[in-house]
Amino acid sequence: MATKQTVKSLRSSAAKDLVPSAAPGGIRLAHTDIKIPDFTDYRRPEVTDSNKSSQESSEARRSFSYLVTGVTGKNMTFKWRGKPLFVRHRTEKEIAAEGVNLAELRDPQHDKDRVINPRWVIVLGVCTHLGCVPIANAGDFGGYYCPCHGSHYDASGRIRKGPAPLNLEVPFYEFTEDIVIVG
Repeated sequence: MATKQTVKSLRSSAAKDLVPSAAPGGIRLAHTDIKIPDFTDYRRPEVTDSNKSSQESSEARRSFSYLVTGVTGKNMTFKWRGKPLFVRHRTEKEIAAEGVNLAELRDPQHDKDRVINPRWVIVLGVCTHLGCVPIANAGDFGGYYCPCHGSHYDASGRIRKGPAPLNLEVPFYEFTEDIVIVG
């Protein structure tokens, strides 16, 4: 059992070197002495004014996200109806690898039945086992991998290995010119 003398000597000697002296006696009472970094250099100019609504610039920001998806993104994740939506741009090699024997699949579905345009796969990013969110471009088949319980999906979103019973869900979508409309 520590005596008052022992506690007092700890406060006065070694502890004062470890604890910032924000309060009397060198005891830290709150996190008020922590400096918060300034992130204004990373914010877009149209959202830096806290008195302005971000709704005014949402169309421009959304268009930028879509442009990045079409130009550079192999797989992008969007929030759609409260769920993650995976939009994947496939290479010719990935498209060719999806021609598998349907008898080997747990939930047999041909790749052509899951996509409108073979270069684009659009699926809900919700594992059909317990509702986790899989990781894109991962797993044994290079598609999606759910690390929670080990479900492996191919680049078409079909279950290939693990406990998931069904393929990733494909929502209704359509292409209009250079835009994809989901829902």
